[in-house]
Amino acid sequence: MTDINSLHVARRVIRLEQDGLGQLADTLDESFNAIVDRLKDIKGRIICAGIGKSGHVARKIAATLASTGAPAQFVHPTEASHGDLGMITPDDAVLALSKSGETKELGDLMAYCRRFGTPLIGMTCGADSGLAKASDHLLLVPDAPEACAETRAPTTSTTLMMALGDALAVALLEARGFTAQDFKMYHPGGALGAALSTVGDLMHAGEDMPVIGLDARMSDALIEISAKGLGCVGVVAADGKLAGMVTDGDLRRHMGPNLLDQPVAEVMTRDPKTVTRQTLAADALRIMTSGSVKITQLFAVENGKPAGLLHIHDLLRAGVK
Repeated sequence: MTDINSLHVARRVIRLEQDGLGQLADTLDESFNAIVDRLKDIKGRIICAGIGKSGHVARKIAATLASTGAPAQFVHPTEASHGDLGMITPDDAVLALSKSGETKELGDLMAYCRRFGTPLIGMTCGADSGLAKASDHLLLVPDAPEACAETRAPTTSTTLMMALGDALAVALLEARGFTAQDFKMYHPGGALGAALSTVGDLMHAGEDMPVIGLDARMSDALIEISAKGLGCVGVVAADGKLAGMVTDGDLRRHMGPNLLDQPVAEVMTRDPKTVTRQTLAADALRIMTSGSVKITQLFAVENGKPAGLLHIHDLLRAGVK
């Protein structure tokens, strides 16, 4: 039995695919811009199709496009030939994947696009292939060596197709002006949904927000802190703007027999760190934990006026990391 250095094999595979990605980046030209412009303006969906490993990549590209604001779905070419062509309209665009460009199962799909004027974008290594010639736009993938040279199993080629699909999705995302808030709508669950939550989604507002006036005394502050149970109270000036806040730390630093009679203005922390409703929850957590002095509460302000209070426990409960 021949001894095989698996680590050597792994590094060889990764470097071959890395070289292929470099070729892909170097060979992209202005036609890519034309494809993005075409897809940005379609009224329907991007239909992704492929057979075998190319089909698996097409499914992934469809999922990535859909999650980044470009409506997309996968259609299996064989099923398309048996009725699923009815899912495709002239308002759609078809992205067909085939390494050779001669995948016979794509034939009916290609003919359907020509007949009904549905834009066809081919992704293939075959520059002179049937798919390339039938396409309105071509995403030409470098015919780089497969990582498994002996069997020519799809390895490097599928990596390049996957990367090109990601490039297309991100370019479309930026061309559409897709924001983190838009992204959040498609990812409400899990850690990603939590990270994309905003302060406005999690903060305590209205009657739940602890605030007192700048002319109040510390006895009033303690009553408000106890009533709202968030460990602090915001102090607002006569114009309604946040002048400061009193936290548990302020209480400990000023502890003494006359604390309750002291004016709030003498105890409060002035100009505390603040955020807005639109601040991402993950960014708010970073603000709380990144300084030399860790803080556990942040006021959200609008035009200088407190709109809500965010506690670090709110972030932890939501799963923000």
